[in-house]
Amino acid sequence: MKEPLIPVVPMSHTAHIRSHRKPRRSATTNIAVRAGVASGVLGMAAAGAASASAAEPVTQTLELPILTADVATQVAQSADATQQAAANYSLQAERDAAAAKAAKQAKADLADAKKKAEAKKKAEAARKAAAEQAASRSAERTTLSATSASSSSSTSTSTATGSAAAVVAFVKAQIGDAYVSGGTGPNSWDCSGLVQAAFKSVGVSLPRVSQDQSTQGTQVSLSNLQPGDILYWGSAGSAYHVAVYVGDGMFVGAQNPSSGVGEHPLSYDPPTGAVRVL
Repeated sequence: MKEPLIPVVPMSHTAHIRSHRKPRRSATTNIAVRAGVASGVLGMAAAGAASASAAEPVTQTLELPILTADVATQVAQSADATQQAAANYSLQAERDAAAAKAAKQAKADLADAKKKAEAKKKAEAARKAAAEQAASRSAERTTLSATSASSSSSTSTSTATGSAAAVVAFVKAQIGDAYVSGGTGPNSWDCSGLVQAAFKSVGVSLPRVSQDQSTQGTQVSLSNLQPGDILYWGSAGSAYHVAVYVGDGMFVGAQNPSSGVGEHPLSYDPPTGAVRVL
C-alpha cells in the first residue's frame, strides 16, 4: 500500500536563521526567579549572621528615653531644689562663722572686763593702804609732837653719856657745814656720810648708805628714843634719809643743800623709825 503524499510547503528564505530575540518570560516565571533570589540572599544573610555571632560577641545598644515635658519639669525642679539646698548650707555656714566670731569676741570682752576689775580692785586696795599709812603717819606725828613738847619742858630728861655723848658732840660740831651729795667731810656732808663719820669717831663701823644704816643695831620705838639713836625716813632697808637723835626732842642731820647740816625738832620732819647701835 502506498503512503499518502504530504504536500510540500515552500519555506521562507530566513526560516533557517535563529532569532536573536530573548524569549519572553511569563509573570509567573519572573516571580519565581525573584523569590529564589530573595531566598538566596536571606539565606546568605542568615549564614553571615550566624558566622558573625559565633566569631564576635553581640554589643547591645541601649536607647535613652526621650525626655517628655513632665520629666524635664522634674529635672528643673530637682536642680532648683539642689541650688536652694546649697544656698541654705552657705547661709548656715555664714551664721555659724558669725556665731563663732561673736563667741570669741564675748570671751575676749569677758577676759578684759576681769582684768579691769582686778586692776580696779588692786587700785582700791592700794588706795586704802595709802590712806591707812597716812593715818598712821599722822598719829605718829601727833605722838612725836607731844613727846617733843614734853622733852622741851623737861630740864634733863635725856642726857647723853659715854659713846653716845661723843656721837652727839661730833654731829653738833658739824652744824653749819654744807650739804653735798656723796660728801663725807670734813666740811661738807650728805646725811649718811655724817652719820657714818660720827659713829666712826667712837670706833663703830657703819655701812655707807641710808638703806643699810636703817637695818643696823636694834629697832626702837620713836616714843623711847635715847641720844645717839639713828633716825631714818622711809622703811627699814629702803630708807632715803638718816640723822642722829641728840636728846630733848631734837636731831642733827645733813638735810639738803638749802639748809645744810642743822639741828631741828622731831616735829620739823617726823622720822619713820629708829635703830639703836650703842
